[in-house]
Amino acid sequence: MDGTGHADTQRADRSAEPRPLATYALIGCCCLVFLLGPASGLLPSHGTGQALEEVRAAHFRRWGVVPSTLFGGELRALPTPLTALFLHGNWLHLLGNLLFLFVFGGPVEQRMGPRRFLLFYLGTGYAAMLCYAAAHPVSDETLVGASGAISAVLGAFLYLHPRTRVTSVFPFLFFLPLRFPAWTVLLFWLTLQWLATRRDGEGPGVAYLAHVAGFTLGFLSAWLHYRRARVAGPTPASEGETPP
Repeated sequence: MDGTGHADTQRADRSAEPRPLATYALIGCCCLVFLLGPASGLLPSHGTGQALEEVRAAHFRRWGVVPSTLFGGELRALPTPLTALFLHGNWLHLLGNLLFLFVFGGPVEQRMGPRRFLLFYLGTGYAAMLCYAAAHPVSDETLVGASGAISAVLGAFLYLHPRTRVTSVFPFLFFLPLRFPAWTVLLFWLTLQWLATRRDGEGPGVAYLAHVAGFTLGFLSAWLHYRRARVAGPTPASEGETPP
């Protein structure tokens, strides 16, 4: 068989791989919730200006995680670590998170299967939100976003596909796109998140502790379930910027 035949066989093998339908469904749900919610600013019914900001704040307090409410004994707050995973503060927040879910979620889902991946995503995302809230139990700040769950996906990716090379862009390297093994990029990102946790709780901003907790939970979950069946041979190609 010549080289062309070999290449055709590889393309056929890749086309036979199941599509990451759970990943696509999660991306679709996040987009739909955002577009219909006040954060997008698209629906006239939410008002404009100050009225829109008040509706947005009330929406986030109802469906986002407020640690003081979550640990204040209110039953309605118990689902909020789950519902908060589908809320995003603005367009940049949404697109940044979904970019990395799209890039890293597919290979992880193909390894786990769609049902297990969906349970993994929701479970670790809930736990990551809960970890952040437990570290700031009297905080009245609202926490929203899928970053905790996506960080868990990154942790699982590190264990399942550590040698996959990803294209990353670093500001201190003049934004040059460079390819590194996944383990170097993801561990570098995790270190930055850990160093930044000291700023958690100083007011509105990024919940770095939720990132660290989600990443750790994702890695440990993959290790517990797949430590006897590590990926053999080439791992799937993946490209993206440095994780969220």
